[in-house]
Amino acid sequence: MAWMWKRKSFIATSLIVAVSLFVVVVNYSEKPYYLLQPMFGQTFSSIWIFSKQPYKAFKPHLGYISIPKQEPLKLRCELCSIVSSSGQMLGQGAGPQIDRSPCIWRMNNAPTRGFENDVGRRTTLRVVSHTSVPLLLQKPQYFFGQANDTVYVVWGPLRNMRKDGKGIVYNMLRQASENYPQARIYVTTEDRMNYCDMVFKKETGKDRIRSGSYLSTGWFTLILAMDMCKEIHIYGMINDTYCKSEGYKKVPYHYYEAGSRDECAEYLLHESAPYGGHRFITEKSVFAKWAKTHAIKFFNPLWQLL
Repeated sequence: MAWMWKRKSFIATSLIVAVSLFVVVVNYSEKPYYLLQPMFGQTFSSIWIFSKQPYKAFKPHLGYISIPKQEPLKLRCELCSIVSSSGQMLGQGAGPQIDRSPCIWRMNNAPTRGFENDVGRRTTLRVVSHTSVPLLLQKPQYFFGQANDTVYVVWGPLRNMRKDGKGIVYNMLRQASENYPQARIYVTTEDRMNYCDMVFKKETGKDRIRSGSYLSTGWFTLILAMDMCKEIHIYGMINDTYCKSEGYKKVPYHYYEAGSRDECAEYLLHESAPYGGHRFITEKSVFAKWAKTHAIKFFNPLWQLL
């Protein structure tokens, strides 16, 4: 009997060793993916280290395809800080706190230069409207230059993003990728655009096209962030009741456009437009709903989520 127990023990040990070796081989043969994680015992706002994870652990985002290679977006982050383009960012001194985030997202052509103390210096990902692409191309070296490793995700309607040579914005992006081969440019697929429309209808009960609504870059940004980020911090975004509150602070619509239209005036103008308006206020009410089921926090100003 003793020899049978020894044999069983030997077989069990051999199986454990074999499985362990298999795991090691798989981990080192797979293309590595670096996931930013907090050090043990630290919070998201303190010290961060790189943790190597198997690449296959994260699904590629098939709704976002690179130019020119036509590969899906492959990114993921534990904490994403989304920086609004709002004038709410001015004078808050949030830049150092933002720069401590592992992933920092910005929108359209919002600059950092000259505003570092309020908005930070780094940019991991930038979500860009098709209408803002010409603005990026006015400063191509700044946005797509050699030292810039930012990921660009561009959204837009099919008429501008088609790949048959007739999509004016897609053609611009393809030329930019040729001029700056290291640039990491992705476009939102038609299916993903339709999905974002579907989410709008599901959340508001309104058909986007029939209601004359245009989705904002913030809408596309938050939908992508909820796929890519475990936790989301949003800076400088007002809630849906802010512009109705007594004594609200008037700020420019964009922090980098001094003297531009007041943010609330812009919001109210778009919200009431019969056609072609961004429904900023409606979107903010949806964001508040999402924040109750996702790890989303709002700063400068803080949101009181009921």
